[in-house]
Amino acid sequence: MKDKKVELLAPAGNIEKLKWAIDYGADAVYLGGVNYSLRANAKNFTLKEIKEGVKYCHYNSAKLYVTVNIVFHNDDVKDLTEYLIELEKIGVDAVIFSDPLVLDIVKKNNLKLELHLSTQASILNKDAAKYYIKQGVSRIVLARECSRNDIKNIIDETGTEVECFVHGAMCTNISGRCVLSNYFTNRDANRGGCCQVCRFNFNLYDEDKNKISDTDNFTIAPKDLSLSSYVNDMMEIGVSSFKLEGRMRSIYYIATTISCFRKLIDFYSNNMNDEEYIKRVMRVLYRCANRDVAPQFYNKKAGYEEQYYAARQEDSNQDFLGVVLDYDEEAKEAIIEQRNHFKLGDKVTIFGPGKEDYSFVINKLTDEDGNDIDAARHPREVVRINCDIKVNKNDLLRIDFFD
Repeated sequence: MKDKKVELLAPAGNIEKLKWAIDYGADAVYLGGVNYSLRANAKNFTLKEIKEGVKYCHYNSAKLYVTVNIVFHNDDVKDLTEYLIELEKIGVDAVIFSDPLVLDIVKKNNLKLELHLSTQASILNKDAAKYYIKQGVSRIVLARECSRNDIKNIIDETGTEVECFVHGAMCTNISGRCVLSNYFTNRDANRGGCCQVCRFNFNLYDEDKNKISDTDNFTIAPKDLSLSSYVNDMMEIGVSSFKLEGRMRSIYYIATTISCFRKLIDFYSNNMNDEEYIKRVMRVLYRCANRDVAPQFYNKKAGYEEQYYAARQEDSNQDFLGVVLDYDEEAKEAIIEQRNHFKLGDKVTIFGPGKEDYSFVINKLTDEDGNDIDAARHPREVVRINCDIKVNKNDLLRIDFFD
């Protein structure tokens, strides 16, 4: 199946992040509109912004999918038909849905919208997949709880496009079936309001209601999902699209995860064999997130090792140092907008779309006016650093963590 191009699908929380995702190697992006999306706390997109996003994606030979994947209550349905009609006019490449209501509206109005079934539908078997394919669905976004055998069986038995999450958060319940947030905070998880109760700290009691924990640090949260070690295998069994999670993450997280998975996909597509290269890519990828990761259900039934119970740390690092604004070819200097503290003598790396990482030591550092300084201390200050190779606007600067 390696002769078939595998899609790298990235999240877009706003128009800026959409452009970063495409520039850093995504083949497609998915995003939510102001309504009907499961990331209610993200900024999300107006119809005007979706139109702008479609134009940018199509200009760069990429696709754009819109999530319409909440579970609809009666008061959510207003204006939904008009919204779907507008999405068709704008020319989005697909809508991602979970509620059959969306399917029904598309059929009744003869809309030429490609339909992708959301992971919220929790598809775990070939017969459920076949049912939706008969209804006109062209792609199944499988449940995160699928095993390798589940995925392969669905692909082999249906021949349809299958999309799998390969990096991002897990739900403590089967995805799309949790009501903890509703119960504890009255925020509907299945209409975009999940407050992630599973990550709260709790006291632990026995069956007689006697407290048995010393501190309130018990959680029921799973570790994050990462299938980066199985990219080659998933390509072999015929997965059509690798989906990254993170519409509310930073530009550094988006750029880094897309860059890493782009390298992995291209590496295996070209039948390359360099274990050290893969180890370096993996280290960059795993340092980018602040939670532990696991393959979860892919290679075995998830157990206690795939779960956080107590005393977890979620400290963010300060690897992300700055954004390249421009390059002075005559002076051989990169002009950087600072994001975290760095100084003379630091070993740093610049990375960007379509280029290998470039590492070097900062031995010249000046402010915007050319005055020598010993450190970039102030948020978003513009500085100049030595850089012997030409770099481009929106390349990123990070600390070098390879000895």
